[in-house]
Order: sequence, then structure tokens, then C-alpha cells
Amino acid sequence: MGSTGFSPLQTYIGQRVAEFEQIPADRRADLERLADYVRECGDAGRPIRLTFICTHNSRRSHMAQVWAATAAHHFGIEGVETFSGGTEATAFNPRAVRALRAAGLQIEQTNQAENPIYHVRFAADAAPLTAFSKVYDQAPNPREAYCAVMTCGSADRACPNVAGARRRVAITYDDPKASDGTADEGRVYAARCAQIGREMLYVFARVSKGKN
Repeated sequence: MGSTGFSPLQTYIGQRVAEFEQIPADRRADLERLADYVRECGDAGRPIRLTFICTHNSRRSHMAQVWAATAAHHFGIEGVETFSGGTEATAFNPRAVRALRAAGLQIEQTNQAENPIYHVRFAADAAPLTAFSKVYDQAPNPREAYCAVMTCGSADRACPNVAGARRRVAITYDDPKASDGTADEGRVYAARCAQIGREMLYVFARVSKGKN
């Protein structure tokens, strides 16, 4: 990572990588489809654009975007651009932000808008991600030549066709929103953050293995 400021994140990443055996075989097959797309784009010299989509672009899609970018950097996979969006826009939920910060990501809220803009850093030598809630085809997201990664079942069902997508992959997650306001809230968000981190790291570990 190039900076001791990201040492907690490196520790967290190591913990998630050590958990790859926890990923069920059927789940690995879904993740391998995403890895295949990344490899194919890289082999063809095309930009590797991944847009993670859920209904409200508030929790799972943001976490997946952040972890995919982090994983690509960790495994040295170049040319990867990650985005997130929804079938409607709301806001990057502060509970998801807290879970990512607890994992070691450095996240700065830049304004006090109803739909705040955040800068997310995962390495000293990489530009921060700009994160805010948006519809999946709203700028700065690509409108063509990308892989649409569906992170929730409702968005997957609501969007049988994702405009401009070169490929579509469903990697869905249970919504941590069900725990909001309960005693389990922190645990549930931490578990979902860990699951998404583990699986995005698995994807890029597979890409890296294929390059060696």
C-alpha cells in the first residue's frame, strides 16, 4: 500500500484472504464469471469497467465498488475502473460507511448534502474513489462497454436488460438494512462488509493467478 497509514486495511485484507475456503462452491462459480470478464478485457487490452448495481445504491453496491477497487490494487491488476449505481438514487448509507472505515478504508465526507459525496482511499499511491448515490447510467458511470454486477436480487429482477452493458453478472448479497436500528446492526454490517471484501478479493486473486 505504500503507507503505514493503511496498515489496518492490510491486516483486514490478509484476514479476508485467509477465509477464501469459506466461500461455497456455487458462489465461487458466480465469482469466477466476474474474474473471467476481467481477464478477457485485460487480455484484449480493453478498459476493465465494473458497475455494481443495487436498487438504491446505498449499501451493497458501494461496498462492492470499494472492495473491487481495493482488491484490484492489492493484486496488481491494472486498468480496472469500478463504479456503482442503482435503479434509483438515495444516499451512501452512513452505516455502510462506518463498516468500511472499521475495515481500514479512509473515507472523508466532503459536503453536507442530502446525498453526500465521499472520497474513499484504499492506498497512498492510488487516487481516491468518489462515492455518492446515483442511477447506474448517471455520470461518472460508463454508459457502454462495462460489466453490470447485480448486487441485490430486486435490482437483478427489475433490470432484465442493463443498457450499454457488455456483460451482466449476478453476485447478490443479503441487505444489511434489515438490521437498522437493532442491537445487531453493527455486527450485521461488519459481516456483510467482510463477505463482500472476501469475495472481491477472491475474484482478483483468481485474475492474478491466471496472469502468473
